[in-house]
Amino acid sequence: MSEKLKIKISIADRVYPLSIEESQEEGLRSASKKIDMMIKEFEQNYAVRDKQDVLAMCALQFASQSEQKQLDISQEYETSFNRLKNLDKKLSDLLTK
Repeated sequence: MSEKLKIKISIADRVYPLSIEESQEEGLRSASKKIDMMIKEFEQNYAVRDKQDVLAMCALQFASQSEQKQLDISQEYETSFNRLKNLDKKLSDLLTK
């Protein structure tokens, strides 16, 4: 078992110490930067009372993006499945002639 990497991630001007697998570092640092960029964007575009409101909006934004991706994948799966069923039927019809 590999030893955990200790890093510090900054989000909304607060530092969070984490113990992570080395393979997670790049993803966590990238996510932290995206969150901070989104916070700045919300603060510039909306009248925000405190960081809690901004963080809630960031969480909602990321969660909705994740949900939309899952819906898109599900729809793509269903479309592909239906195409394969149609192709299978056509091949079966051809082979039985």
